[in-house]
Amino acid sequence: MFHANLRRLLGASIAAAAFATAAPAFAGQCPAGQTGQNPLTGAPTAPKAVTDDVLGSIDLGPEIAVADRQLRMRKLVVQPGGIVPLHSHGDRPALILTVSGTIKEYRSTCAQPIVHTAGDLTREAEGISHYWVNDGKVPAVLYSADVHHGM
Repeated sequence: MFHANLRRLLGASIAAAAFATAAPAFAGQCPAGQTGQNPLTGAPTAPKAVTDDVLGSIDLGPEIAVADRQLRMRKLVVQPGGIVPLHSHGDRPALILTVSGTIKEYRSTCAQPIVHTAGDLTREAEGISHYWVNDGKVPAVLYSADVHHGM
């Protein structure tokens, strides 16, 4: 009995340690061999069939002394045929979680579209310009956490 409990405790400790040190998984990244400059010629510059709702935000000035910045969480719903237009992340890092549906990202650092499906987490940061298109048959639901200018 003692040894069985010890084995369970040891197994749980190892699992907890592995989980605590694991790096986040970023699925739906540029396919191997496709990384490179993409000028995004003809990229859309206006949104189409997309809602962008701010769910909440925190003023980072009083929290961690980062003036004129906020951490915010948004929900985007991109309808079939919808577009999130060309934009950059030079001063606005973000993490995007695809919750449902499928959506394609056209990125300045990838020669072909990146397909994102439910559960994919995407890192957006310095050096990335991109746009997203839902050419599927159901809405794509995305959650975005970003550091944004101003209040």
